Order: sequence, then structure tokens, then C-alpha cells
Amino acid sequence: MKITGIRAYVLSDSNNGKAHWVSHFRVPHANELLVILETDEGIEGFGLTTSYTTIDPLVDALTSGLANFIIGADPLSPEQIYNNIFSTTWKRISFERGWSREAIVRLSAAIDIACWDIIGKKAGLPLYKLMGGWRHEVPYYVTCAYYQDGKDLGALRDEMEWLKSQGHTRFKAKIGGLSLGEDIQRLETIRDVIGFEADLMVDVNRAWDLKTAIEGVELLLPLKPRWLEEPLRWTDDRYETTLLAQKTHIPISGGESEITLEGCRAFLDQRSIDILQFDVTMFGGITGGRKLSALCELNHVAVVPHHDPFIHAQIVAATPAGLMVESFPDPARDPLQAELFENPLVHRGGSLLLNEEPGLGLRLSVDALSKFGKVIPMD
Repeated sequence: MKITGIRAYVLSDSNNGKAHWVSHFRVPHANELLVILETDEGIEGFGLTTSYTTIDPLVDALTSGLANFIIGADPLSPEQIYNNIFSTTWKRISFERGWSREAIVRLSAAIDIACWDIIGKKAGLPLYKLMGGWRHEVPYYVTCAYYQDGKDLGALRDEMEWLKSQGHTRFKAKIGGLSLGEDIQRLETIRDVIGFEADLMVDVNRAWDLKTAIEGVELLLPLKPRWLEEPLRWTDDRYETTLLAQKTHIPISGGESEITLEGCRAFLDQRSIDILQFDVTMFGGITGGRKLSALCELNHVAVVPHHDPFIHAQIVAATPAGLMVESFPDPARDPLQAELFENPLVHRGGSLLLNEEPGLGLRLSVDALSKFGKVIPMD
């Protein structure tokens, strides 16, 4: 089998609505690049990559020669294709063409996902069965409680009441953008709505220094968080996370802000986290996600990938290390989850039920591509 063509789209939403903020940056609620690989056997596969910065460098790389590493390759050999693309990050061609390292990392992930979609379709199996078939449904949690202009405790309470009324039972709240006292008050409001029978996770998005984090874990104890996510600033986060882990029994999670498998491995080597949150749409692809999942299983670390639940569910369902996936049921935060697929995974009883269709098991919506997609000319 050979790859004979590439179609690509920038996925964005002009209707931005009210901005969703984490501790220190605004989160784009639709900023992804979609690639579709065509083959000489008529099988197509798609992959996505997420970007929190401008997507232009990805488009520039894809249209200025990177496609030459893809056309003619065998999609049933994703290790080769991924290595051929990723390795350009340390080769002369990247300097000559002006390809940024982040762009290549992101694109290698999207192409890898598309190859695995083709592999599953060729085999006639959904990826989670092809990769292990541990279970056919995965628990999910809802990411919520973003900072927004004019959003007071009353509005936060209304948000949580609305999510609870939808039947959700696991919630991850954003903190780190206010003082510890104010953020604890926000979390107390959430606990008052959801009760202690529901899971509450806390995401700092790397906003605290070590001193604040040590104080924060003490204040969080009465709220019984399921985990504390990315508590430390980026500059020394691996070492400081290790120090923080020695001072609390609250499980610590991280990994989404890495851009390599080796960066995630370092967290495991240092025994600093209990939960790894890699994102196969941002680095590694399915190939990398499988490797990290195996490492997590052998190191007794849970897998809870970041973002794109319908793709990550395949990995979580394939491994005993898989714990749950992240979900965004509010279209104002993630319209692509709501509309991109004709057959999205079903939320039921706190779990996502995986489709039995082969590959990723997802069919792209023509209407959604028309609404959110801008075609990238590949000529």
C-alpha cells in the first residue's frame, strides 16, 4: 500500500464567544490541523494535531516540502514515516526551509494518527482492539470552571449545576489565576454543588512556584481532589514536581506540556507523577502513545491523555494503565468535539462507549468541515 495524496484543513471557529482562560493564557476553542491521507487501495485515514499558538508554521511546513516525506510511503509502516518526519528536526532541511521544531513535532503526530486509522481500516478492526482490546468503554471527566470575564461565584455555581444536571460525575477545575484564598473559595463552591461523591480534579496549568504549591496542597486536602495537575511553573517543573510529590499524598499528574516522549519518560524516571497526560495530537501520535502507555503500565502510572477524547479513547481502552479521558461537553469551549464527527462516541453512565467501526471509528462530518475547515492548497 502507498500513500498517493494528502488533503489538509485548518480547523477554526470565527465565533469565539466569551474567552476561556486558564491560569495564564487564553485557550483557543478550535485551532487544529486536519490531514487526510489517500492510498492506492482507496482507503483513507485522518489525523489531527492541536496547537495553542498560531497554526501558520504547521501549514508552511506541510506545503513547503514536508509532503515529500509522506507521498509514496507505506502507511502500514508508521514507525518509518514518523521517524522520517520527526528526524528532520535535527537536519539541515529544517533550517533551509524555516521549519520550526514545534511544527514538525505536531505534523508528525497528525500523520502518524492518520496512518493508524488506515491500519485499522485495512485490518477491519477498531484501533483499541488492534492494540490490545482491554475494554470497550472508558470513563471520562469534564474540564470546566474556566476563568472568564465577569464570571463570579454565582456564575460558577450555575455552570456546575448545569453540568451536574447532564449526568456528569467527574469534574476538573481550573485554578492558579487568582490568589490561593480566592481559588480555594472557587473549589469550595464546586464541591458544594457536586458533593463529595463526585470526583474533583484540580488543574493549575503550571502557574505556581514551589512555595505556593506546598501551601496549596495543604489547603486542598479538605476538598479531597482526585489529582493535582501540572502545579509547577515550566522552568524547573520536573525537579520541583519531584520535591512536591514528597510532601503530599495528593496524586500529581502532568505531561501534556511536553513535546517529546523523552520528556514524559523523565517524569516517570523521577517518580514524580502518578498520572501521565500525554497528548498524541500534539506529539508522538498513536505510535508514541502506545510506547508511553506501556511504560506507564510497567511503572504503575495511570494514563489520562490530554484533550481530543474521541481519539485518545482508543489508547486508553487498549491498555490496563488507561484510567480515563478528558471531555468538553460545552460547545462554547470545544465546538469540534460537538460537531466534527457524524458518529461521535456516546457518553453514557460516566463512560464513553467506543465505536466498533475500524480504525479510529470516526466519520468526518462534511457539514463540520464546511463550517470550521479552510482547505490548505497542497500544490
